[in-house]
Amino acid sequence: MASATLLYRALRPACRAALRAPTTTTTMLLPGRSPALRLPHLRRGLEPRVFSVLSARRQQNLTKPGPPTSPTSPPPPPPSSAPSSAVATAPKNPLTAIKHEQIYNLPNLLTFSRLLTSPVIGYLILTNQHTAALSLFALAGVSDLLDGWIARRWKLQTVVGSVIDPMADKVLMTILTISLAAQGGLPLWLAGIILGRDGALAVAAVWFRWISLPPPKTMGRYWDFSLPSAEVHPTTISKLNTALQLGVVGACMADPVLGGGEEWMAALEAAQLTVATTTVWSGLSYVFSKDAVKILKHPAVKEAGKKVI
Repeated sequence: MASATLLYRALRPACRAALRAPTTTTTMLLPGRSPALRLPHLRRGLEPRVFSVLSARRQQNLTKPGPPTSPTSPPPPPPSSAPSSAVATAPKNPLTAIKHEQIYNLPNLLTFSRLLTSPVIGYLILTNQHTAALSLFALAGVSDLLDGWIARRWKLQTVVGSVIDPMADKVLMTILTISLAAQGGLPLWLAGIILGRDGALAVAAVWFRWISLPPPKTMGRYWDFSLPSAEVHPTTISKLNTALQLGVVGACMADPVLGGGEEWMAALEAAQLTVATTTVWSGLSYVFSKDAVKILKHPAVKEAGKKVI
């Protein structure tokens, strides 16, 4: 008891000096209190024993250990910036993924040039310029042979080329048939058979192009020749008929220039009868042949059909 009294008397001056110090704020954490309790300017008259008890409790709270943490536990993952599965990006329309062909190559340019020269040849026939018309006709025949050979030799075949090549032949044949029939160089009955067959094939080509066009079906996409939709495979009799027709038309154009005799006219009439037969036969071959026209099924259109089903 005496020792406690001596210790109290020894520490009393130091406690009073600490209370008189110019401190502005003393922060003490009391047990059971959160957040910290701030005690500004402790009263000078506070008993030293009470002050020592509060200081001891504050020190005990500061040194109290927190909740144990496992050294092997991984840190919490950072917030992910990727969108959640619920907010998924909208899938692209597979119909817009249809690829276009590269149609600007030498074979197709030769074919288009034959299309452009056809009206010129018809005009020369109607104006009795038979020599110039025959020369341009021979040039068109050479271009017809070259475009197919170049396409096969350098693998430049395109779907649009398989369509416009026979179309160019038919346009040339139609213009020459009308021009020669108007000038009396070709019988009207033969001109009617040739034009009737070509007109029916033209209507069928327009229809097949429309039904085979991948959706959406618009006029802009219809006339976009880089967007393939159907392939045309000429039959064997059709190829033979085209060659015979061009030969007969060329002979009729050369007749005013060469001026053949009776034997020439007899051979020409026999050739015209042969052409009439092959023209009807070739037209029927497109009706009954399953491989003449092939509608293309694009992978994107197939995928869209599966999703709809």
